[in-house]
Amino acid sequence: MKDVTFGQYYPVTSFVHRMDPRLKILFLIAYITAIFLATSFYGLAACAFVLLLAIAFSRVPIGKIFRAVRGILFLVLFTAALNIFFYRGETVYWQWKFLAVTKEGLIFSAFLVCRLVLLVICSSMLTYTTTPVELTDGIESLLTPLKWIRFPVHELALIMSIALRFIPILMDETDRIKNAQKARGADFETGGLIKKIKAIVPVLIPLLLSALRRAEELGDAMDARCYSGGKHRTKYKKLRFTWRDPVGVLVAAALVTGVVLLRVYGIGTI
Repeated sequence: MKDVTFGQYYPVTSFVHRMDPRLKILFLIAYITAIFLATSFYGLAACAFVLLLAIAFSRVPIGKIFRAVRGILFLVLFTAALNIFFYRGETVYWQWKFLAVTKEGLIFSAFLVCRLVLLVICSSMLTYTTTPVELTDGIESLLTPLKWIRFPVHELALIMSIALRFIPILMDETDRIKNAQKARGADFETGGLIKKIKAIVPVLIPLLLSALRRAEELGDAMDARCYSGGKHRTKYKKLRFTWRDPVGVLVAAALVTGVVLLRVYGIGTI
């Protein structure tokens, strides 16, 4: 549970932390677009290089960055296994009935694993370097044009911010409940799949009740402070672009342009 990094913020002063949250959100969208446009390892290498630069300038420890990968390790291995044994190719290394290991399958599996790892790390970098309040303000600012059609922009941004803030809280709550159940003799480690699923039920029910109680307390606290949504609300801290933001724009534009050129000219396409 401690490997879940979404919603966690790493407080430090760095180049990336001081960038405008709106630009960081747009940069993430451009980065994800570049990852999916990449059709070769050269494109993924360019994406990885930009990500390493962002990590270096964010001053977030490498250990914390790769905790995000540990959290999806099962998904990565499962996806790799499916592509290794079921991807058809011309050069066959091993085959048994409908299962086969081919050169093309190994290459495509490695490509897909690299893509997944980059996606998870870049998404975690956004929450590591941006507070939930900044994310809320950034999302609300980017979606401001939707207010013309009476779309509840502020409420949507607030919901996303609260969800991100509650992820680490619920993870800690889950860990606390599991420890309490273990002290009462619960066993979460041994047994088959069915037994482990049944052992999780005494954790899920208290966790659900705790989440509902926290949501009710948060709603009461907002009502007690006369919270009235986004209408006529002012901001204590206004978002302003600085000299760091054009640098991010140039890096994102260069990355997307480079990946598109590699795709158009088919350089290194798998």
